[in-house]
Amino acid sequence: MAKKHFVPLESNPEVLTSFAANLGADVSNFQFTDVWGLDPDLLAMVPRPVLAVILLFPLEAAPSSGGAAPEADDFALQSLWYTKQTIGNACGTIAVLHALLNNTEDVALAPGSFLARFREATAAKTPAERAAYLEDPPDASVDITSSHAAAAQAGSTAAPEATADIDLHFVTFVEHGGRLYELDGRREGPVDHGASSRDGLLADTAAVVRRVYLSSSDSLSFNLIALAAAA
Repeated sequence: MAKKHFVPLESNPEVLTSFAANLGADVSNFQFTDVWGLDPDLLAMVPRPVLAVILLFPLEAAPSSGGAAPEADDFALQSLWYTKQTIGNACGTIAVLHALLNNTEDVALAPGSFLARFREATAAKTPAERAAYLEDPPDASVDITSSHAAAAQAGSTAAPEATADIDLHFVTFVEHGGRLYELDGRREGPVDHGASSRDGLLADTAAVVRRVYLSSSDSLSFNLIALAAAA
């Protein structure tokens, strides 16, 4: 059976906010917004609170396993909502799911929506089982394919083919239990980047991006988007 592929999402806060709303997230209080840079004065422009940060980076900048932070312990893996990525070019969708489903105390999910049904159906599943459920949903109420396709065509640039070889990747950073976690569907579990806080999430993420990603690449293909209070 051929591997399933999605058309890649554009790193665009308006597209991601609309996508989140179509999936059933209440975006009246929290929306995706650009982070214009890593300097403190630019980080200060992002509305607070910040619930999650999505990083788009070139794969050449991906940290090697030897230099990466340790993967989270079993407690974090069980208490964070995390899924593997098995659908090609679906890293943008996985990043959005990681941002939203780890912040349902702040971002309400409409009853009966995709997000509400999917979260309930996969609550007790492993990351691999969640990925399989996403790739081969049992019925249309938990099928994200059409919503993703609409979001992929909504960007300001022409969407590539679903099977295109894309050298960019999305990951999500969230704070949980006083720790900063990186959620990347290519890995076996969340990556623990050390102590953090709700107020410090954005600055701590910026520090990780500088140390782990920017230090290994001079590419300009980096972008940060925060899930933050609606302006």
